[in-house]
Amino acid sequence: MNDYLIYTDASADIDPAVIEKYDIRFVAMNYTVGDEERLCASLETPEFLKTFYDAQRAGKETHTSQVTPNSYMETFAPLLAEGKSVLYLSLSSGLTKTFDSVNLAAAELAEEYSAGRVVAVDTLCATGGMGLILEAAAKNREDGLSIDENAAWLNEHRLDVVHWFMVDDLMYLKRGGRIPAATAVLGTALNIKPLLKIDDEGHLITLEKKRGYKLALKGLAEKYAAARDESRNRVYIVHGDCPEHADELERLVKAVNPQADITKMLLCPIIGAHTGPGMAAVIFFGNREL
Repeated sequence: MNDYLIYTDASADIDPAVIEKYDIRFVAMNYTVGDEERLCASLETPEFLKTFYDAQRAGKETHTSQVTPNSYMETFAPLLAEGKSVLYLSLSSGLTKTFDSVNLAAAELAEEYSAGRVVAVDTLCATGGMGLILEAAAKNREDGLSIDENAAWLNEHRLDVVHWFMVDDLMYLKRGGRIPAATAVLGTALNIKPLLKIDDEGHLITLEKKRGYKLALKGLAEKYAAARDESRNRVYIVHGDCPEHADELERLVKAVNPQADITKMLLCPIIGAHTGPGMAAVIFFGNREL
């Protein structure tokens, strides 16, 4: 049977047209801006996201919290009671414990409901990488794959998704414990823009440093050229309210691959809380080891 629902969490960035076409659904996630607690239950509008990044620029600190097992149970129990099953694609376990939470919830729900079930996949991806893997999951369902066949395919191919990021403000990485405080201060003074990627275990790691955003964007395009799967043209360019960076990155990617099928969009607040304004990413199918 391929009548199961596909869910993800609010850390995913995905083309709104794909969400509507395939009825992809979201589990809400909490985050804070200054003293204000907010709930992100779906894609936010570009207008709202601009206010989020403006708040960061104004000095308000932003934080997130993982989804609890109880939140998953509240979301999925009514669906399972109707006999529906859920394929859930989680934010990388290398970035959060959310995958553990959904598995705890799924085990408890299985004791109460037998007609439907929750099958969880650790995407080892984030933001637009989750968008790419969700698109694949939806197409697999459309092609007739069962929930278990789809989950097996996703687990086999999740490392085909490559993420490369540029971060503009090193202080966000410092607050998240990604880099030491001294490195952040010195790097800021020298206008250093680190290039980061998500590794095979789903962790965010810093691999290179560029002087200024122009060299950093060029570096992202070079990573795309080196690592892309030439048989697949789908690309996400995600940014922290820096459309000029996204436009330039799109130009550079198109210079490498004129057939690139690009979705450009603002980064969701769940990930943006940890990367800040000025962040830019190119996400595509290819070789994650390059």
